Amino acid sequence: MTQSTQQEIHLANRPKGLPTMETFDFVERPMPSIKENEILVRTLYVSVDPYMRGRMQDVKSYIPPFKLNEVIVGGVVGQVKESNSDSFKPGDFVVGNLNWAEYTAAAEKDIRKIDPTLAPITTHLGILGMTGLTAYFGLLDIGKPQEGETVVVSGAAGAVGSVVGQIAKMKGAKVIGIAGSQEKIDYLKNELGFDEAVNYKIDSFYDDLKAAAADGVDIYFDNVGGEVTDAVFGLLNKHARIALCGAISGYNKTEKDLGPRPHSAMIKTSALMKGFTIGDYAADFSTAGADLGKWLSEGKLQYEETIVNGFENIPEAFLGLFEGTNLGKQLVKVADPETK
Repeated sequence: MTQSTQQEIHLANRPKGLPTMETFDFVERPMPSIKENEILVRTLYVSVDPYMRGRMQDVKSYIPPFKLNEVIVGGVVGQVKESNSDSFKPGDFVVGNLNWAEYTAAAEKDIRKIDPTLAPITTHLGILGMTGLTAYFGLLDIGKPQEGETVVVSGAAGAVGSVVGQIAKMKGAKVIGIAGSQEKIDYLKNELGFDEAVNYKIDSFYDDLKAAAADGVDIYFDNVGGEVTDAVFGLLNKHARIALCGAISGYNKTEKDLGPRPHSAMIKTSALMKGFTIGDYAADFSTAGADLGKWLSEGKLQYEETIVNGFENIPEAFLGLFEGTNLGKQLVKVADPETK
């Protein structure tokens, strides 16, 4: 290769409260070299996700924190530039948990080949990737929706929530989405077929939610936490199921997140509340992926992507997650694929 250096994005400090551009450091590094059974991957698309905020803190969690002054790692779709592996050849499209960098030297076990003729390559970072799998398992394993039940989804216009609602509709449930703008409300109802959608940013939110869920809530898929979730607890039906996927409303708080306690509501309704991460279901990824791919090809699932252009705009795209600027999956396009 003629290129001798490339750009990486490192974690410059551990933010207190909302991260800023100063949280990130752009570093010029020599081009990676590859060893036996390694592949040089050219980054095409980068996924930015709310869970990454937790990895910026030096606290024990389900996944190790990012290290200071080292490259940040996340979901990437790329193209093989060079290969020392019999399993991959230059030009192959791959997906994996790779560096926020223009190029990554990846072990063959850490990436997976994808077929660009079956679906757009970006779907492997969204509806056919981590976010689609998260929606699938959280709803079907914890929520267990039955025909005629009422499902409420917070963060409903996001990458996970939008898939949750569509799968719930396929199972015959009534679906109510919670989102933060009229544009998103219209999208959920008019494009995705949600039965109702309510705006949590307006004063009438609780009354609107109560009216939409006039028969109560059987399943709550929670991506948000905070006051939105407090409102849902007052509407739970007997034997309600709550899947705790995320709590983005509290990720940047500098003090302990306090609010109404759910204990009384859960005892009165014999409700089940369970937290989960996608790693809990690793053994079943192939089954879920096959289902999601089938539903997508049959036109039963729709998806949106908010794509920002430019490697230099990755931090800005990440920060936008906490302002709700994205519709569907938030991605950053770094480069166009190379053609033969």
